[in-house]
Amino acid sequence: MANYMVRYTMRINRRLLEKFKYIADSEGRSANRELEQYIKRRVAAFEEKNGEIPVTTDEEENKE
Repeated sequence: MANYMVRYTMRINRRLLEKFKYIADSEGRSANRELEQYIKRRVAAFEEKNGEIPVTTDEEENKE
């Protein structure tokens, strides 16, 4: 089975990251999972306003 998860490195201000981790912890999530939730909501909002974003891969939809 192919791995559909992709690693992504991000540079971010240390204080901002610590605050983000605090929020994630208060929601019972890791910072990574919290960021994933934000991204999913942002993509959904964008697509609702502008239509579906075309993806140029043949990966199955919603693989996690």
